[in-house]
Amino acid sequence: MAAPAEGTFDAALDPVRCYAAVASRDRRFDGVFLTAVRTTGIYCRPSCPARTPAAENVTFHRTAASAQAAGYRACRRCAPDATPGEPGWDVVADVAGRAMRLIADGVVDRDGVEGLAARLGYTSRHLNRLLVEHLGAPALALARARRAQHARTLLTETDLDAADVAFAAGFGSVRQFNDTVREVYAATPRELRGRAGATSGPAGRIRVTVPVRTPFAGPELLAFLATRAVAGVEVVSGTTYARTLDLPHAPGTVEIDLPRLEAGTRGLLTAWFTLGDLRDLGAATERVRRLLDADCDPVAVDAHLGADPLLAPSVAAVPGLRVPGHVDGCEVAVRAVLGQQVTVAAARTQASRLVATYGRPVETTVAGLGRLFPSADVVAGLDHGALAMPGARARALTTLASLVAGGELHLDRGEERAAVRERLLAVPGVGPWTADYVAMRALGDPDRFLPKDTGTRDALRRLGVDPARAGEISQRWAPWRSYAQLRLWQSLTSPATASTEREE
Repeated sequence: MAAPAEGTFDAALDPVRCYAAVASRDRRFDGVFLTAVRTTGIYCRPSCPARTPAAENVTFHRTAASAQAAGYRACRRCAPDATPGEPGWDVVADVAGRAMRLIADGVVDRDGVEGLAARLGYTSRHLNRLLVEHLGAPALALARARRAQHARTLLTETDLDAADVAFAAGFGSVRQFNDTVREVYAATPRELRGRAGATSGPAGRIRVTVPVRTPFAGPELLAFLATRAVAGVEVVSGTTYARTLDLPHAPGTVEIDLPRLEAGTRGLLTAWFTLGDLRDLGAATERVRRLLDADCDPVAVDAHLGADPLLAPSVAAVPGLRVPGHVDGCEVAVRAVLGQQVTVAAARTQASRLVATYGRPVETTVAGLGRLFPSADVVAGLDHGALAMPGARARALTTLASLVAGGELHLDRGEERAAVRERLLAVPGVGPWTADYVAMRALGDPDRFLPKDTGTRDALRRLGVDPARAGEISQRWAPWRSYAQLRLWQSLTSPATASTEREE
């Protein structure tokens, strides 16, 4: 391996603050930056338990690809690539952050750099220039680092053979897989696997650990999902959430345990995937990460909201509350339209009927799971008269789905949020409640608020606040208003009001 290059320091990273985080082994910064050590030639997460290197011997990098491009290999002790992602990507949602979300979903593997650039509205040359400037590496290198991370996960956590690992991680050949693993980890796949146990379950189930920052309010996230679970698509049993997944190559399922994780602990959740095509593992994992809001920095969010007298009791009682994302943007948009003017329970019933009639049947090993949520093209072709809802809402539903099916509207974290909101509001029958709900759950916007939502108004009344002041009061919760929104909904614990979330 070539000697590590001196490299250039990312101007957005303060070396003094970064080194202080490394010296204190602060886990909150895992995933925010990486520490490259010249004397050892390796890069680590900030919380690596190894001896703290001298300040003059380290540089800092935004991404694993940047550190790899400078000639460093990943630390095998702290596994720096197995960390939550950068929370700032969701806060800022700039081109670099949106590109990283799409790369994590496998867009480069499926459509190439040109496909990624087209999604973002840039030429590939200009996009690579932006990525090198902000993340320290071009798109192909970022995608390669992602493949290496998935390969390491599969090697250390499953008993899949090397050829299957290479295939699942997105490599074009076993030779490319071997070469990349040796270069990134300074070890062969066999050496990296070590004593990996047989964790692939029956019927091709694959275990993947999903890192999250702590504290993590798993039971509250599970309760949110359970209240809205659509029959045939989602099932909640005990502490486990399971659902079907409509993935790029074939359907699949995921089962994930959602425990409460206390602050200061290393947050690892266990997910079991059953896939029709191993190539979908990366996309499936990324979509589940979005669902779990895995990249959130709960300490920063709770510190801000906990300083507000209205929300302080909620933060103290339930630290680490997440904003539930989603595995499919079109699905959450369809469900949001179904939820207009009705209770959560009524929206769930309508969605379940839609799935029972139009959802594609799939075979699964999970009791209660047997259908995919109807795709955009299926919803776009529905007969308005066959839908048990007002005509205006039915037209909004099919029009929105037509835009998604035709590629005119993308509802994922790779899109520019303001443009998506404008396009949604241009659909007759789609108002601010629907647009902002979609932004919060599908686009991962941490700063959306629904002032006219019935649940919001009920929660504010309980807190002794005039609901007419909702928009004004929410300004002090920026840039984390989505989390404040979840705290207001979560405060409605009474059965009589727990499911009143809807647009007025």
